[in-house]
Amino acid sequence: MYKQIAANKRNTIIIMIGFVVLISLIGAAFAYAFNDWYITIYVLVAASIYSIIQYFLSSSLAVLMTGAKEIQKKDNPRLYRTVENLSITTGLPMPKVYIIDDSAPNAFATGRDPKHAIVAATTGLLDIMDDNELTAVMAHEMSHVKNYDIRISMIVFGLVCLVGYISDLGLRMMIYADRRDDEDRSPVGLTITLIVSILAPIAASLAQLAISRQREYLADISAAKITNYPEGMISALKKLDEHGRPMKRQNTATASMYINNPMKKGFFTKLFSTHPPIEDRIERLENAKHNF
Repeated sequence: MYKQIAANKRNTIIIMIGFVVLISLIGAAFAYAFNDWYITIYVLVAASIYSIIQYFLSSSLAVLMTGAKEIQKKDNPRLYRTVENLSITTGLPMPKVYIIDDSAPNAFATGRDPKHAIVAATTGLLDIMDDNELTAVMAHEMSHVKNYDIRISMIVFGLVCLVGYISDLGLRMMIYADRRDDEDRSPVGLTITLIVSILAPIAASLAQLAISRQREYLADISAAKITNYPEGMISALKKLDEHGRPMKRQNTATASMYINNPMKKGFFTKLFSTHPPIEDRIERLENAKHNF
């Protein structure tokens, strides 16, 4: 477990470097297209400032995008006490607890570290899970906190949004820039900019996908270890598979935070899903449960 935490901290640095390189390539493509190399500097400075801001504000933005509302123990004693007990069991600081008013069963965790963590569950999840299953699901989310998955997820969430914004801005610059400047632009540069603006968000999303899938497997196993009852996690996953549905507030940027894919199912959604198939997750738990 400690190796996983250390690996996640290293991965945070690697991911940030990778996104800086990607953003630099986007800026360089724009600079080449518009024959103004100061654009690269502007993009990097803006991206750096944005990265610092989003490090502290991404969790708040994610909560805002999901429509989650913070609760206290009196608001929902069952959920709050479940998280409270898991906090004691894992030795983690008590995270803030949120509820999402949505009939789709789901849950997520976010935050920059265990001291600033947030866990949330939907009303749909609370309705269909028994106490053992709810404990398993929230143990899954607390595992993301303990393993520092939440930091990686939060940083990737912010950077994916940034890459998408910069790419969109570049396309708008190409379309709406003054026609009189056409003679100063490089046709090759414009072509490269167009290609980069289209492919960069796809590359960022694929990076998010690869990171998220492995984290879900690890959190399932960690939850089974925390509760010492793998059947609870297996049963919870089966219910998520049976009762799963798209959430009212769907957003690809926040999809990777959830225990189950909150997006509308379809061929491309499944192909680019940030979550491994639930049947695969159940199979891994079934194969590992005798080791607990």
